[in-house]
Amino acid sequence: MITDHLFEHAARQPDKPFLVFGDTTYSFSDMAGMVTVNAARLAEAGIRPGDRVAMLCGNRPAFLAAWFAINELGAVAVPLNVSLVGDGLQYILRQSESRMLLAEPELYEPRAAGIAALGGALQYVPIDESMAQPPTGPVRRLRPGNVDPLAPNSILYTSGTTGLPKGAVLPHQAYVHAGNDMVESLGMTADDRIMVFLPLFHANPQMYAVSTALVSGATLVLLPKFSASRFFDDAIRYRATGFTYVGTVLSILEKQHPGERRDHGLKWCVGGGAPERVWREIEGRYGVRVNELYGMTETGGWVTMNVAGRTRLGSVGMPRQRVELCIRDSEGRPVPQGEKGEITASSSAGGMFFTGYWNNPEATASTLKDGWLYTGDRGYLDADGYLYFDGRVKELIRRGGEMIAPTEIEQQLLKHPAVRDCAVVGVPDEIMGEEVKAYVVASEEVSAVTLRAFLETRIARFMLPRYFSFVDSIPKTETQKIKRFALADLTAETVDTQPAH
Repeated sequence: MITDHLFEHAARQPDKPFLVFGDTTYSFSDMAGMVTVNAARLAEAGIRPGDRVAMLCGNRPAFLAAWFAINELGAVAVPLNVSLVGDGLQYILRQSESRMLLAEPELYEPRAAGIAALGGALQYVPIDESMAQPPTGPVRRLRPGNVDPLAPNSILYTSGTTGLPKGAVLPHQAYVHAGNDMVESLGMTADDRIMVFLPLFHANPQMYAVSTALVSGATLVLLPKFSASRFFDDAIRYRATGFTYVGTVLSILEKQHPGERRDHGLKWCVGGGAPERVWREIEGRYGVRVNELYGMTETGGWVTMNVAGRTRLGSVGMPRQRVELCIRDSEGRPVPQGEKGEITASSSAGGMFFTGYWNNPEATASTLKDGWLYTGDRGYLDADGYLYFDGRVKELIRRGGEMIAPTEIEQQLLKHPAVRDCAVVGVPDEIMGEEVKAYVVASEEVSAVTLRAFLETRIARFMLPRYFSFVDSIPKTETQKIKRFALADLTAETVDTQPAH
């Protein structure tokens, strides 16, 4: 269990800072005590090994205390995107068969009616300040017995091409592998201070930051959200040495701080989606080494990474230790070196990758085949074994690090009485990587602003289309599947619902 590392550090170096949040510092001992107390509360509320416990919580110490407490009991955490509303939220709570929802009251209350409509035995427990209060006296660790390292630690929901989110089941061992491998890849030590501003419900900060801090004994610096304007001030204030990113973060930073910035202690950053030009600027202007990688939740965080002494600009690096890559054609056959195809990966380390999609054997079978994980992404390997990412075989839109299924937006857009048909695609964007664009066939006059407002209560904010085009028809195949590649050929005015000021 990844929490074993927490308690080991708490015993060996109890006063060492584990977490900094605002003006408050929590030692390893503080966090271990909070975890034990919260685990006891959850056990008293009836949570048992294997139970799913959903979490609706922003970046705050209580998130970590609750997540670790769930794991301590051998239960399974289901961290939820805090932007989820309506059908999307209800689907995940139902599909995961969660017994309890731990939620911040300010996030729960606007969603209470929809959650109540689910019925069943879902128990709501508010996340309050008491969950982040270290106990005053000594505490004794609760243990659920010997937890199988391949047993589920968390279920992280990711969008799928069918439009319904899929719950990737990550075992305890995936987090242990992530912590060990990331520490080795980055050369991290207990002196590192990792700045975390990406949402904790994502695999990125869980795998690249939290797990590494637990393994190495480093300190987490937790921020509520990303702020480009305050970025370097925060890095200096908290003496940060590194941070995790999605490509959007680096693109925004590069624009926000056009000159050199060397007055900080940042040495490295790690993540995926950095454009080559931005990558060069970040390293050249700020003196921060960019460790660009490729991976997904299902691969336990990543499968390739550029590391010090083994970096090739424009690539997503070489395979992680104990990982083998194979590029395949549409029939699943390996292609020659340099030829593009679907990226597939295999690991010789048990428990490194996800074990399957929760309650979805069909999706699991289409992703895990004969010992290989089929990513649905396209790329190629060069002669030296560096991987190059070349878009998605699947139709997912990658916007600011979020994976978005077009059909999920389409299903909600079609509920508007003025929408007869529609199709959603991703379009290139310098900052976000991709933006969401909707092509709409309207049965009556309706504005793009009206349609966006209609969607605001039905889908997460990060999924809202920015661009709209009104067309006469949507190009489709004989079997009525949308020809997304043909949408760009349609001649129609594009309406930007977020025009520049």
